[in-house]
Amino acid sequence: MALDAEQGKIMLQLITSRYEDRHWRKKIEKTLSLPQSGVGDERQQQMFFYLKLNLKAYKSRRADPDDWILGGYATKEVIDRAKFQPHLVGQGMTADDVAFLGVDPGPEIDEAWWEEMLVAWFGAPEEEEEPEPESAEETASSETTAESHPART
Repeated sequence: MALDAEQGKIMLQLITSRYEDRHWRKKIEKTLSLPQSGVGDERQQQMFFYLKLNLKAYKSRRADPDDWILGGYATKEVIDRAKFQPHLVGQGMTADDVAFLGVDPGPEIDEAWWEEMLVAWFGAPEEEEEPEPESAEETASSETTAESHPART
């Protein structure tokens, strides 16, 4: 189960508006280190991937964990570039698609919301229902087909 469109929008707003707040930096870094498959909406997934790539600090090729450039001019430039040149984020992106970047999602978005977002990101998919048993005719015809064409070795 991935984030729905509303949760994805709030998560992107959080990343792009609270990066200067020391309290949120570690949480934003953790979010950036998550796989992009946790974002359900395709356009938001492109935005997340853009931020993930462009906020990654350049390092040596050693096996160090990822680092992020959060705070300061470099982060603001990456976000502004996305807002004013949306085609850099992804093909077919418009200014309306990225207009919410950098806008704080509001005071109701706190650590409890962030924890729930992580659960939704990694939430186990709902179990699919068992397929209904095949009818007796379908079962008999598939067995007959298997017998008339034995596998070659």
